[in-house]
Parts: sequence; C-alpha cells; structure tokens
Amino acid sequence: MTATLPTPQPPTQALPLATGRAALGRELRARGRRRLLGADLLSVAAWGSAAAAVALYLADGAAGQFGTVPQALTAIGIIAGLIGTDLVLVMMLLAARLPWIDRAIGHDHAMSVHGKLGKPSLYLILAHMVFLLLGYGASEGLNPIAEAVSLWNLVPDMWLAFVSIALFIAVVVTSLVAVRRKMPYEFWHAIHLLTYAAVLTGLPHQFSVGGLFAEGHWQRLYWELFYWTVVVALVGFRVVAPLVRTWRHQLTVTRVIEEAPGVVSIEMTGLRLAELTGEGGRFFIWRFLAPGVWWHAHPFSLSAEPSGRGAPYGIRITVRDLGRGTAALLRIRPGTKVALAGPYGNFAHSSRTRPGLVMVGSGIGITPIRALLERAEFAPGDATVILRGGDPSRLYLRDEIAALCRARGAVLYELVGHRARGKSWLPRHQSGLHLTDYLPEGAPPLTDSDIYVCGPRDWSDAVLADAKASGAADAQLHRERFDW
Repeated sequence: MTATLPTPQPPTQALPLATGRAALGRELRARGRRRLLGADLLSVAAWGSAAAAVALYLADGAAGQFGTVPQALTAIGIIAGLIGTDLVLVMMLLAARLPWIDRAIGHDHAMSVHGKLGKPSLYLILAHMVFLLLGYGASEGLNPIAEAVSLWNLVPDMWLAFVSIALFIAVVVTSLVAVRRKMPYEFWHAIHLLTYAAVLTGLPHQFSVGGLFAEGHWQRLYWELFYWTVVVALVGFRVVAPLVRTWRHQLTVTRVIEEAPGVVSIEMTGLRLAELTGEGGRFFIWRFLAPGVWWHAHPFSLSAEPSGRGAPYGIRITVRDLGRGTAALLRIRPGTKVALAGPYGNFAHSSRTRPGLVMVGSGIGITPIRALLERAEFAPGDATVILRGGDPSRLYLRDEIAALCRARGAVLYELVGHRARGKSWLPRHQSGLHLTDYLPEGAPPLTDSDIYVCGPRDWSDAVLADAKASGAADAQLHRERFDW
C-alpha cells in the first residue's frame, strides 16, 4: 500500500513580512555564524583552560622533574589531577546557566557536554591519586596502600582529599543510576550538592600541601581566579538571578483551564512581563508556592508569548499529568504565587539560521510549537507545522495553532494514528513518507530551513534522523527535551 500525504490546512491569509525572504535569510545566516563562532570560542576556552593549567605547572620547574621513575610518576599524577579538576570546574560552569553559554549552545547541549565530562574527570582524579601514591611510595620505599595510610595520618588536609575522591565516585555512580531510572529533578539537585561537597573537600590540600600553589606563583593566581569565577557564576545565576526575577515579576496564577483529560493550561499575570523574553518555546523552571508542591521545580516551556496577541492573560504554560509532581499542578488554585528561573534553551526564533521553518511537535511537545509559531519571523508559505498525536484529542492547543497558521501564512499538517514500527516517526499509514514530503511548494528546501522538534525522546530522535538523512546540518536542528 502506497503512503499518501495528508491534506494540509493551508493559510487563508498571511500577514506581510517586514523584510523579504532574501533579507531575512541573510540576517538569519549571519546570526547562525555568530552562534557557531560563540560555540567554537567556548570549546577553545574549555580545552584551553586545561592546557593552561598543565603549561603553568610545567613552566614552574616541573618540566625538569622527570629524571627518575618516582619523579615521573608523581608528575604524571599531578598533571592528571590538574586536568581532572579543571574539567570539573568546566562542568560546573556549564551547569551554572550562564546566559552567554545558553545563547551559544543552548541549555540542552550544555548539559549534554556536562554529563559527558563526568567520567573523564573522575578517571583523571583517580589517576591523580594512583600515580601520586605510586610516586610517593616509590621514593619512600612504601607500597601504595601503606603510602595512603601514611598520607592520611601525617599530612594535613590529605584526609579531606580522600573524602573528595569518594564523593566524586558517588556523584558519578548516582548520576548513572539517575539516568537509568529517570529520577526526578530533586534527585538531580541532591547529586549537584554532592558535587559541590566533593570540590570543597578537595580544595584544602591543593593549597596547603607542598609548594604547587605557593604564594606568588602564577599557578595559584590561575586557580584562585578559576575557583572564584565558578563560585560567582553559580551563586549569581542559580541563586541570585532567580530570586531577583521572582521578586521583579511577581507572578500569580489567575486561571487553570482544562485543555484535555490530564492536561491544563496555567495562566499567570505579573509585573513587567514584556521583559521575560520567553521568545516562543524557551523554558523556565517553575515553583508554585503552594503547600505540598512548593519544593518541586518543573521545567516547562511557554505555550504562549508573554502578553501574546489577543491574550487576556500575561503568561501561560500548558502542563500534562506525567507523574506525581505534575499531577499536583493540575490542582493549583488561582492566587498561588509563582517563583521562576530562566528563560533557558535555544528553542526560539533567536536561534534561527535559515529562512525556511519546519516545526514538528508530538503530544505535550506541541505546546512550545504554538509559542514559537507566534513569535517566529518567516515569509508567507515558508513555514510548515506538523502536529503528531495518537488520536485527535492529543493534538493539544490545536485550534489556537490552526488559527495562528491561517493568520501567519504557515501550512499545517495533523498526523493522527498509531506510530509505525521501527524508527519511523509517522503514523502507520504514512510510514513511507519523509519530512521533505511535507514542505509546501515553493518553500525553501529542508537544507535551507530550521527544524524545531519537541516531543518524546525516541520519537524526536526519529524526526531528527529523518532531517539529517535529507541533508540538514546539526546547526539547523533544534529540540527541546522534557528531562534533566
């Protein structure tokens, strides 16, 4: 049976674009080049910091300390520790929610790199311990275990170093368990607190043992600046900024509207909402200050722009019952105060790189598509919106999206039905089609379009794989995950 393309819902009218397609394309490509440059500079800075740590150590006389086996083992251990510690601090900066990192690579990619650095940093710190025990033991005629006992008992602050390594091992192991078992955000938060404890307990021996970070050395200045940069970033952007934003905007729940069984839209009003810069599908971390739920932090994208066109409310999110934490939000009452942090992520018009626009959402992942559609700039006929659901009732906010498509000149497809087997993202009766088949005639090709995808992980992976197989580059692909 041959797959047939469903009949699209074409726009009945189109708002004029302030700039033509060619001008918009130039602007977006220039923006894309700036983002790529920012990402490259971040990579250079990250790896350059590790290289600088090693270079400062070698330049401080260590280059000549490889004459004997014990000296070589000790030097290798120190170098491993320097690189490992440097990577841990880079990880903490990636998790600090710095705005310029978010703009360059997005929260999603930053946390992905953060996670990938966990094992290498742990291995380097373990190598640091092993090689130092071998080097010190060889010079004193002790085996590694006897050397460890000696260091614990005789060297000030060294017992804290062993505690630090134990905490780092606990962090990596619990992180792997959290990934496998899909632990809630609060568990992730506890893991991060454990990371801070590991770093703090590892600090004293670095500055008190030996002359590596002695007063007046460039190494000491380098590490002091690095540590203070991390502290200021974490406190400033993970503690102070959310408190200031919460106080400044004074968000209050005004209405809770049932959109479908188990799905509600939470409408809020507040002060200076135009400053929130939600930019469509970017997400915030929300805390609803009501008994029983105030300690739950929820990452939700906006489902409508702040003070959106014709909206009787200030800001809105749409929530689906996906577990005990989100189920409680369905019972939130008007008048509840709201704390927030953000916005985060690159699921926004500001991350565009091409004149064409393809937006694909499934289930509750449709809701940030609605907000992005409201904000994104595109020429009439250059945007395609694809909504995916097992049945029509799961095309959340479908009527609002259809109205926006008609008004803005976007083509809308609604793909309903059970998903095809294998790695297809389409319904069974359309499994022979590809993303390119849904582009309107005359629209930019997929290779000259931005593709925004939001939905379950496996389904999103299938959409992105289809896009890449059709020639789309990584810089054109934008996704929003609903996990940590």
